[in-house]
Amino acid sequence: MMHSIPRMVQMVAVFGTVSSSIYYLVCLWSAAKFLRERKAGGEACTPDLPPISILKPLKGTDPEIDESFRSHCLQDYPQYELIFGVSDPDDPAIESVKELQRKFPGRRIQLVVSPKILGANVKVSTLAQMLAEARYDYLIVNDSDIRVQPDYLRRVTAPLADLRVGMVTCLYRGVAGATLGSRLEALGISTDFCASVLAARQLEGGIRFGLGSSLAFRRAELEKIGGFASFVDYLADDYELGRRMAGLGLKVELSDVVVETYLPAYSLGEFFAHQLRWARGVRDARRGGYMGLVFTFGFLWALLALAASRGAFWACIALAVTLFVRLAVALVVGRGVLGDRQIPKAAWLIPLRDLLTVAIWIASLGGHTVTWRGERFRLQDGKLTRIPP
Repeated sequence: MMHSIPRMVQMVAVFGTVSSSIYYLVCLWSAAKFLRERKAGGEACTPDLPPISILKPLKGTDPEIDESFRSHCLQDYPQYELIFGVSDPDDPAIESVKELQRKFPGRRIQLVVSPKILGANVKVSTLAQMLAEARYDYLIVNDSDIRVQPDYLRRVTAPLADLRVGMVTCLYRGVAGATLGSRLEALGISTDFCASVLAARQLEGGIRFGLGSSLAFRRAELEKIGGFASFVDYLADDYELGRRMAGLGLKVELSDVVVETYLPAYSLGEFFAHQLRWARGVRDARRGGYMGLVFTFGFLWALLALAASRGAFWACIALAVTLFVRLAVALVVGRGVLGDRQIPKAAWLIPLRDLLTVAIWIASLGGHTVTWRGERFRLQDGKLTRIPP
């Protein structure tokens, strides 16, 4: 019996190594298809360029926030407005909005203070109250730390010219701060998370979720799913919005534009807390897919196979092949698709990032508490309940 245990561990590790390598190949295939589609699409844009309301809920300041805001005022687009929203009248982000208004007096820029809290997700609560100030029927919601290029509005709204498309979302790359935690966060976005989005798009025949980096849709479809107020208690509001749009029988398209997010200088503890919140949110939103991630932890499985085989030559080869394919995914997705120039220099951190991903995945399975913007919540079936201090 004792001799069979190492054998069983070895068999499981080999299966995990093979399944992970297959997953990495799917990521490469999906990325290659996305790149071909992007090249074939060229500089597509909506024929009539409808006026757009951009909604940006805020809480506190982010790195490079002024430049991120400024990028939204430099759009090559005929008619749009910017609506910023806060729930706290003393929020420090208000000064950044006022400064933007001073710098761009000809641009329609509004600040909406929404102190009424409609649910546990204050971001969505603020959005629900900001919407009343939006003039236009084409809407874009993106996070406060997003920086965009001048043709962003033209490209992200292009798919909405097709009335069968209910929502458009964007991939993004993280620009790391000076700390190790921030570098690990950016590396995960570019080499793991975005790769999984492309793989899901390919395997599932499209995506049925959104990414908070950009959500573009029409007001009419938002009203059909119940408006922002209908998911004001959900943690993964971007996922929920996309899921409900897909539930209307509409497509959720992945834009060919990639945006940037400037990451805080996370400590390792802050990095872990942020990743754990995200992981538990995904666990509740896509439970089956999240459990299936166990078959994608290639570096861990290859190391386990090497240990269980006591350093067998075949296990060394398996580890080398797994690392090679994993690095190929990082370069093709991170550098090729996202244009992340940090990847070549940060590639040596990928094995550490992948082992931390396993630890976070394990930790996410056993709890229902998340920390978000300094507050603690209980998460159950995707919904938040605030835990009193």
